[in-house]
Amino acid sequence: MQSLLAPIRPRFTSLRFLTTFRAFSSSSSSSSSDYSNQSRGGLPRFFSERLPSSKGGLVRVQDDEFWHMTKVLRLRANDRVELFNGKGGLVEGVIQTVDRSGLDFMALEDPKVVLPQSTQWHVFAAFGTLKGGRADWLVEKCTELGAGSVTTLLTERSPSISGNRLDRLQRVNMAAAKQCQRLHEMVLNPPMKIDGILPLVAQSKLSFLAVAEATPLVTALTSSGRETSGLIVVGPEGDFTEKEVNELIKAGCISVGLGPHRLRVETATVALLATLMLWSDSQETCAS
Repeated sequence: MQSLLAPIRPRFTSLRFLTTFRAFSSSSSSSSSDYSNQSRGGLPRFFSERLPSSKGGLVRVQDDEFWHMTKVLRLRANDRVELFNGKGGLVEGVIQTVDRSGLDFMALEDPKVVLPQSTQWHVFAAFGTLKGGRADWLVEKCTELGAGSVTTLLTERSPSISGNRLDRLQRVNMAAAKQCQRLHEMVLNPPMKIDGILPLVAQSKLSFLAVAEATPLVTALTSSGRETSGLIVVGPEGDFTEKEVNELIKAGCISVGLGPHRLRVETATVALLATLMLWSDSQETCAS
């Protein structure tokens, strides 16, 4: 699928839908089968858009990560840590110097580049009006479970989300990525209206729409082939309008049910994503 959406992080200027990957010219590459091993390190891990290009190279760490390293974890010169760039790049190194504005990190090895997993489920959920930390929880769990991206869906019953809240969700996303040791960041896209998602549904080979009393998800999966990527669409509190449901189904969404009970937006999103991630993993295991 073509890259159609721009992530919220303002420093990223390229438009993208699927997580992109760029290798360092001097770094070593690892296959996707190594993803699990490479993503679980024993050292504290921190985010940096820039990584040293080779062993002995230096990079400056400032702002939030500098604060976390020195004020929260109280790391000092000569402590060993890892840096990752959210695009699969990972390097082990040492804190060389610390001053008032930042610290210098020196690589003890050439950076590794780990390819992204082939499973890519993209979440479109109408969570803009959720309160009490529920949106934070939704984004955090989508990051941990391995969603490729999350997009706030704007609907008739959930028409907006504040810009300040989007900034907070990006911080939640990055904190969750570090906690679960995910090497490829989950893209947090700008909000999108229903008419914006329809072309994406039409292009996707598999799109699931959470609808009450629809065909159970597991039943739908038995006839969906071996696709391990696609879209997940979840409506707002009060659900989609009948018109919105009809438009999504007409575009190509498969309506699926998640059990006999009424679920919150965040519960439905996580239940659907978790099931699809486990199913995709089983499909890849069988294929290999």
